[in-house]
Amino acid sequence: MIVWNIEDSRKLFSNGYYGKPIGISKPKPEEINVPLILDLIEGLYLLENKKISIFKDKKKISSEEMVVICKNEYHDFDKKYLVYKNFRDKGYIINPGLKFGCDFAVYEKGPGIDHAPFLIQVYNRSDSITSTAIVLAGRLATTVRKQFILAIPKGQNKVDFLALDWWKA
Repeated sequence: MIVWNIEDSRKLFSNGYYGKPIGISKPKPEEINVPLILDLIEGLYLLENKKISIFKDKKKISSEEMVVICKNEYHDFDKKYLVYKNFRDKGYIINPGLKFGCDFAVYEKGPGIDHAPFLIQVYNRSDSITSTAIVLAGRLATTVRKQFILAIPKGQNKVDFLALDWWKA
């Protein structure tokens, strides 16, 4: 999704670090003078919190319609959105974690202000995870100086977290 209005882009980015300004790799809020690209999960969150309206083919779409779009684009969308919402509601800044090989990177203050201290991977309760996968995730997180957290949704509103710390023996 794209926020074309520059002033709206600046406001969204300044008030919660939503989206990525097109062509600016490490933006500061006052430097936003370009459209903003929002992830679908961010868009739904902002729509549900009445911060934005979303239009498709010049027609305003509802939260329910947006959920359908998101479910078509994301594997395990409901679980990932629950984790995203959990962190955002607690005041964290949460971005896609693709460059780290996980679902989300979580910031305490915001990109460009601090480094993301947490990497989050969302798992289903029924998922099996191998010891090799745990070691790989731990090595990656340690290499980039972050804590690796498994997020496991429980029901419709609760998320259990398992944080992995690594240290030399």
